[in-house]
Parts: sequence; structure tokens; C-alpha cells
Amino acid sequence: MTTSYPRLAARTQRFTLGIPRNLTISPDGATVRFIRTPDGVTALGQLWEYDVASATESLLVDPVALLGEDGEQLSPEERSRRERSREGSGGLVGYDVDKTGRWACFTLSGQLWAVHLGAKAVHSLPSVGAVIDPRLDPTGRLIVYASGGALRVIGVNGQDERALVTPESDTEVWGQAEFIAAEEMERFRGFWWAPDGQSLLVERFDDANVQTWHIADPEHPERTPVARRYPAAGTPNSDVTLWHVDLDGNRTQVEWDRAAYEYLGRVSWSADGDPVIQVLSRDQKSSLILSVDVATGRTNVLRELTDPAWVELSAGPRFAPGGALVTVEDLDGWRRILVDGTAITPDGWQVRGIVEVFEDCVVASASQEPVEVNVVRFGLDGTVTPITEGAAVHGALISGPTTVISRSALEAVGTTVMVHREGAEPAPITVVSETPPHHPEVRLLLAGKHELRTAVLFPRDHKAGSHKLPVLMDPYGGPHAQRVVASARAFLEAQWLADQGFVVIVSDGRGTPGRGHDFERAVQDDFAGVTLDDQVDALAAVAEAYPEDVDTSRVGITGWSYGGYLSALAVLRRPDVFHAAVAGAPVTEWRLYDTCYTERYLGDPNTQPDVYDRNSLIPLAPALERPLMIIHGLADDNVVAAHTLQLSSALLAAGRPHTVLPLSGVTHMTPQEVVAENLKLLQVDFLKSALDV
Repeated sequence: MTTSYPRLAARTQRFTLGIPRNLTISPDGATVRFIRTPDGVTALGQLWEYDVASATESLLVDPVALLGEDGEQLSPEERSRRERSREGSGGLVGYDVDKTGRWACFTLSGQLWAVHLGAKAVHSLPSVGAVIDPRLDPTGRLIVYASGGALRVIGVNGQDERALVTPESDTEVWGQAEFIAAEEMERFRGFWWAPDGQSLLVERFDDANVQTWHIADPEHPERTPVARRYPAAGTPNSDVTLWHVDLDGNRTQVEWDRAAYEYLGRVSWSADGDPVIQVLSRDQKSSLILSVDVATGRTNVLRELTDPAWVELSAGPRFAPGGALVTVEDLDGWRRILVDGTAITPDGWQVRGIVEVFEDCVVASASQEPVEVNVVRFGLDGTVTPITEGAAVHGALISGPTTVISRSALEAVGTTVMVHREGAEPAPITVVSETPPHHPEVRLLLAGKHELRTAVLFPRDHKAGSHKLPVLMDPYGGPHAQRVVASARAFLEAQWLADQGFVVIVSDGRGTPGRGHDFERAVQDDFAGVTLDDQVDALAAVAEAYPEDVDTSRVGITGWSYGGYLSALAVLRRPDVFHAAVAGAPVTEWRLYDTCYTERYLGDPNTQPDVYDRNSLIPLAPALERPLMIIHGLADDNVVAAHTLQLSSALLAAGRPHTVLPLSGVTHMTPQEVVAENLKLLQVDFLKSALDV
């Protein structure tokens, strides 16, 4: 019996299992370590080691050997942390290596483990509670980890386990990132070692003022609803502070104007200078990059950033070797690397992230064409030297004489990971991902006046000009998420949908990354107008490009999260264009979504209620005249099920028929094989029926 594509995609986590991840390189460049599952279908991360000189791999840590038949047990805190980072795997999902390259540590099933890398010996360490995010000190003597709201320390030899700082209330937490930092600021850590291993910077947050929501399990009414602190737009955030803590537990608070700059966005501490932090105002229109005097807790302003829309957090502001300050900032329309306030990246380059900082250059991931990401060396003298080239998505890691480059492209479904060492031929690290059952046939075009990067996929057996096909728009469409990239794996599901009898269109409208300052900020105060208009423009451009193949009288739209919002919005506001929609986990009322994301784009609902009203789906309910299916996981603590229930109530009150599919026990992710398979099949059947396919 042939396994369906949706089930294969769920089983393989969209064909990412088996790809090396979490790579680190030893300081001398001799060893590469990484997490990889044993094959393409087993979601159990193992720790591997690659010897650069011999190009051989060896297994360091096998979770099955450590846990035996008991298997892995996750704490609620760890489950929540993985939900924030969209982590679907088990076993090892992270690890840390000290700067000497002698020790590694990790958490497995809530326990603390250490690896002597020279002897390749793995042993468990005594720990208290469920271990979260263990980190070795740079000298390889101690491990610090978060547990039960406290931050604790233990020697790598298992001796002297103790608390460094402990909470004074059940809403106080030390050493972890608060919800907003992890969900919306891509900061998942809550403590940072000093380069000498003698002290740390530690976040403390208190959720006492954050409102409590309750996530119930209607399938099991005997269970008590789970209480979650959720900072919805316009309501209080966590109270976040930063402290310098020494190994005796003495602490000094880091001082900045927290009333004016509520968010702690970035923290770094290298051997090249004092710690550097970036703080952000609640309205996100101003930000400070500060150096920290750890002895006194006082801070000094290094950079002050402002933007009439919002300031993007820098990709890790830090001091470079030699003491120069390196930041990533929006300047003159482009996201650029600045060194001591002077841009070193020219017009036309959009910086995606920093790979490594050197005294004479910065290596970064960057784009000229938005669908491509390359690795580039930007010299302080103005030189630009591409390290990778071509229509692909690249990533890199550098240490000493060794560089590791990952690459995925359109010509082949899969990712390669190559080790480059000075004076030697590049060699691959093994990828054991499953081979997908098909290769996407992707056509890329520039759509409309904004030249929206748009992908078009036809059924693989379709003969051009033979007959017109119904259309399925498949957007995300919201800020900070790019769907159209030069990677075949990104379009596997889109090709499967096309093979069901549709022309599938994936288009990145305004607000999505890679296109510069003004393109991203066009959505300010106007999700409902700008992002929907761009999908309409993309459809029109595709119909014009393929007039004999596209039937614009039968257009469906489907999406998840922001894509779910956009799909429901499409049939509510533009039934003349869109004839059916499937909305997965949609945000229907932005007052119910979190502070940092929503206020960045729509402002404060207490001062701009009209903006929220204009962008809400609830007032549009009486306008529904097209088939609409809404899907929502009842255990979702990010886009809570109240979004769907409120829209459904409004539709019912207006007498508008619609379909609601509740998913018991499912969060914002849907990793279960059977759920994912049947969910996708039901969506396709719904759209086929609605569009007369």
C-alpha cells in the first residue's frame, strides 16, 4: 500500500529528519559536531562527531542507549519551550560545547548529561527538577541550567550542585526567556556566561501582572484546564530584568530605563569587550544598544535607533576582535552591517544574519535576489566577496580554518552539508533524509507592480494550454515569513496540492522579508488591506501569464496561522475573487494575539481601536457568501481556539453557514501523522467540492 504524501510529510517532518543540524566546530577547526536523527523517519536526535582530517563520522550520544525502554519524558516547561521554537523532534534537540572543546552537555528526558569529548564518555549528572537549557562555562568546569524557576550550577564532575538564584514567588523565573522573547523576538535563552566562566548575565522575569488564560481539553472534561500567562495586545507584559550573578550567587541588577524600553531583545558577551544588550520600547519605534559595566550594573549608550514604523532587532550586536561594535540595522532602505556606526554593506544587499565576525571583515548571510540567500564576506575596506553563489539557500558556520556550508536549491530536493578546510577538497557530512516521492516543478515570476516573488505549480501531468484549471492560493502572507525561496523542498506540499488538480500559487506579498525597509513596513496598520491586495495582484499576474491554463472563476485559498487569517479574510472581503477558503488556526481578532507581534504592526488597541476593528474578521462575518472551513487545535496556546470560536459565533449570529473542524489535543503545530494526513485530505476534499474540481 502506498503511503500518502501528507502522511510521509508528517512522518519525516517535511523531509527534514536526517539532515544534520545544530552544527558546532571546535576552536581548532578539527571537529564538527551536530545533531542528526538515525534516519529520515525517526524523530530522535543523536549527537554525532565528524573528524575533518579523516572525513569520518562517529556517534557520540544515542538517546535509546541512555534511556532504554523507559523512553523520553518531557516536562510541561520543556514542551512549552519546544512549542515556542517550533521543535517537533525528540531525543537531543540541542547541546552545548565549552570553548576548550573538552566537554559537551545536554538535557534528555529532563535529566542533565555530560560528555567527555576526548574519552567519548557519557554520564548523567545529579540535577534538581526538570533541566532546561544547560550551558557549559567557557573554561569547561561548570554547567549552569534552569529548573523550577531557579538557575542552578554543577561541576562537570557532578560535584557541588546548588542554586545560584531562586524565585521568591510562583510567578518569578530566573534564567529562561519569557513567552514574548521566545515567541516573537527569536531570543530563546535566558542566561549568558562571562568569557572567563566566573559569572553570568541572567534574565529574571515575573508574570504576576500578566493576565491568566485557561486552555481546556474539551475531550477530557475531567481534566483541570491548564493556566497560561498570556500577554494579549494592550495588556501587561512580563516584568523583565537582567542581572549580573557571580558563582556565589551575589547579584547586581543591570540598569536601563525600563519604563521607556520594556523589551530585552538581545544579549551578547564575548572576550572582545563588555556585554552588549539591545532594549526596545513597547511601541518598538525606538531602541538602544548598550554596553554593560558588570561591576556596577550601569549601562552606556552605544547606538540609538529609531524608526517611524518599527525598529528591527539587530542580528546579535557584539564587539568584534579589536573592539569595534558590529550591528545590523536598517539604513537608507536596506538592512546593513554597521561597524562602529559605519555601514560596510553596499546598496542592493539585504543582510539576513551574521555568520562570524573578524577584525577585518564580517561574514554574513545576505540576499540580492530575495528568493536566494548566499554567504558573503563584507570587508571593512568595502570589498564584497561571495563565499557561495547561485540560486539556492545557503547557510554557514566558521571556526579556525574550517567552514561548513549547507545548501538547498531548486534543481534537487534535498540539502547538502559540506565541510571546507583550507588546503583540502570539500567533503560532505552524511544526510539521511527520506527521498520525497516527487520533485516540484516550480515556475517563478514577478507579479504585479510590486514585483511580488511568486511561485506557480501545475499538476505534473498537465499539458500547457489543454484546459483551464481551478486555482489554489497557498500563502502565509504575513510579516517575517518568506515562502518563495530557491529551495525545492519548500514546494513539496504545493506540488502535491497541484497534483490534486489545481494551479497552486504561492506569493510573498508586502511585509515579508528580504525586500528592504519600505516593502516590509507597508503593512503598518493595514494587514487586511495590503496583504490581501497583494494576493489579488499575484492571482491576476499568474492569470495573465497563463491565460489558457488558469480559471479565475474557481479560486480557492488556504493557509495556517497568518495564512489562515488571510484565507478567511479573502472570502469575507473579496468574494468576487475568492470562491472558497480553508483557514487553519487563524487569528480572527487581533486583540486576542500577543503584545510584541501585534503592537509592532497595529499599535496599541487602547489608543488605536479603529485600526484593530479594520483588521478584525469578526465584523466581516455577515458578509460571508462563500464556503469556509475553519480548523483549530484546541490545545493551541499561541493562537488560542477563542479566535475560531468567536468568528464562528459571529457567523452563526449572522446566519452564515460554515464548517468548523476542532482538533482535540493539538497545538499550533500538527505533528501527529494520522491527524496531519486526514486533515490535509479533508481540506482538499472540501476545496474540490466547493470549486467543482
